[in-house]
Amino acid sequence: MSSDSGGYELPLRLLLGFRTVIDEVHAELARRGHADLRPMHGFVFQAVGRVGGGYGCTAADLGRALGVSKQAAGKHIDALERLGYLRRGHDPEDARRKVYTLTDRAVDALTESARAFDRIHDRWAELLGPDRLAALEQDLRKVTPGEVFRFDTPNWFGS
Repeated sequence: MSSDSGGYELPLRLLLGFRTVIDEVHAELARRGHADLRPMHGFVFQAVGRVGGGYGCTAADLGRALGVSKQAAGKHIDALERLGYLRRGHDPEDARRKVYTLTDRAVDALTESARAFDRIHDRWAELLGPDRLAALEQDLRKVTPGEVFRFDTPNWFGS
């Protein structure tokens, strides 16, 4: 049995679900003092935190992780450094290399984001029922690749 709306509705509903969650998280971040953050910034924070291996991330590293040019990555870095979310430093093995790490402000934004995601998940479990939500999550794991987080997702949209 197929839907009256055709197969196109599934990807649009998945995207709408993603957008609904992200918009709600960013509304919560704004209430908690992070009104200047945009969805792309979350991808930048995740990439800086994971790609840098603890020493920091260069603009070139960030660009490769996000699937954007070094110049585009540099624009994100400059904006987030100005807003107090990234800290500039130097690679301990090569002082000429500029590396960027997350500030306490960025860590706070990530912590607040995680709390908001958890609250949304809990609300969806209450709305759908915990078993149905767990089944939905399991079904999505079956039909999607194993890698949950893709840093290059915003670039895929053309951002």
